[in-house]
Amino acid sequence: MPLSAAAILADSAERWPESPAVLYGAESVSYRELWRSARQYAAVLREHGIEAGHKVALLLPNAPEFPAAYFGVLALGAVVVPVNTLLKSSEIEHVLRDSDAKALVCAAPLLAEGVGSAEAAEVPVLALFPRGAVPRDGGESDIPRLDELAARAEPIDRHVPCDPADIALILYTSGTTGHAKGAMLTHLNVVMNVDTTMLSPFDVQPHDRILGCLPLHHSFGQMCTMNTCFRAGACLVLMEGFDAEEALEIMEKQRCTVFMGVPTMYSALLTAVELVERRPQLDRAFSGGSALPVTTLGQFQATFGCRIYEGYGLTETSPVVAYNQKAWPCRPGTVGRPIWGVEVEIARSEVEDAVELLPAGEFGEIVVRGHNVMAGYLNQPEATAEAVVDGWFRSGDLGVKDAEGYLTILDRKKDLVLHGGFNVYPREVEEVLTRHPAIAQVAVIGLPHEIYGEVVCAVVIPRPGVPTGPELAREIIAWSKEHLAVFKCPRSVEFVTSFPTGPSGKVLKRELLKSVRRVG
Repeated sequence: MPLSAAAILADSAERWPESPAVLYGAESVSYRELWRSARQYAAVLREHGIEAGHKVALLLPNAPEFPAAYFGVLALGAVVVPVNTLLKSSEIEHVLRDSDAKALVCAAPLLAEGVGSAEAAEVPVLALFPRGAVPRDGGESDIPRLDELAARAEPIDRHVPCDPADIALILYTSGTTGHAKGAMLTHLNVVMNVDTTMLSPFDVQPHDRILGCLPLHHSFGQMCTMNTCFRAGACLVLMEGFDAEEALEIMEKQRCTVFMGVPTMYSALLTAVELVERRPQLDRAFSGGSALPVTTLGQFQATFGCRIYEGYGLTETSPVVAYNQKAWPCRPGTVGRPIWGVEVEIARSEVEDAVELLPAGEFGEIVVRGHNVMAGYLNQPEATAEAVVDGWFRSGDLGVKDAEGYLTILDRKKDLVLHGGFNVYPREVEEVLTRHPAIAQVAVIGLPHEIYGEVVCAVVIPRPGVPTGPELAREIIAWSKEHLAVFKCPRSVEFVTSFPTGPSGKVLKRELLKSVRRVG
């Protein structure tokens, strides 16, 4: 039976043709208009030789052109390869070469990085210019413009039918441990994850307005925000980039009902709301990407009067694995229960060539199987074999699952701090430290130590107006000794104004470790 992820938009364009699909500044794009634009883009791509199965890379920011190009590629039965807009030329070149991209659709502001990488990889470029923008000197005028060509093109009639096992997306991991790997997601992966999560946990309805502040090139923003929104016929209120004060203003003005974000965004909103005193009337909020401190969750719910549902997912799992959901009591500190059709268990982390499941309540590595698990890593059979063992995807995350099926994430296996033979889980320490009145955000890392192997270091973003220095560091260390076992207490405290983050807003602890070592 044929199945295409393009139907996510196509079906809603039939059901709610005049409803707004995207709000972007003063611009409103209906479902009819968005699907027509997608089919016009598809027509132009077809004229440029793109066929079913070809890979098309998208280097586009959060704007209406992203979903138009995304669904235009899918409509041809081709494969979408979203590219992180923060990447530099050599990194983009790796994605283009590794994916064997047949074209790069690039936004005009990103042509400086995109064109050089595309030329090096011998990939043709189609440019997308914002309304009213004109090419600058330097060869931009010679690049075919997808927007101009699409405006004159006759849209394709309908999307190309695909097999459920055909690849729809190649999503590249952040590559913090080396070159980014391309996770291959099938049409079945995409459609099942979107259909399942639209119903629960997200419960998206046609009347909802969802703030689209997460980057659309990332799985959280793309799948959970954009695709579930379009599947339900709701409205996506797009922001090109996240700014807390602007987000509060937009959510209030556009009457947003749903917010989806990562923990750093929730912390920023709590700080901003004290400055601008804007309280959007949200119905619900969803957190993912990394662990949300329980104190932040409580403060947000008290400030904004809406519940936060925390969940868990990975690029390789399309992405959602588990979430707190309306059907069951929410349990702060957990990521809820597995979504429909997905199994989650805990396995012995030290056994790598097999999956040995553990009983409820025991700590180990989180393993996943179900409709959401990727088809594999592109061009990397060995990495695929390491990740998918005995039919289970090995997440690399450590956690525990209780007798009622609630999942608690402790940490990444590689983020674990080994202090004198004791396992220290950074999240546990972070949860405690966020209760300190001077700390706005904290990330815990392990520093090498000649006696203990590793010791805990707390990297702290202080609350506004709090003076930093050795005295505050000593106070935090002394305070932690009252609340934590001695081997879990930070031996040092570093103060920063911001954390290095990945495309989804997740704190990059390996980059943080490098900067702390330079400071030290």
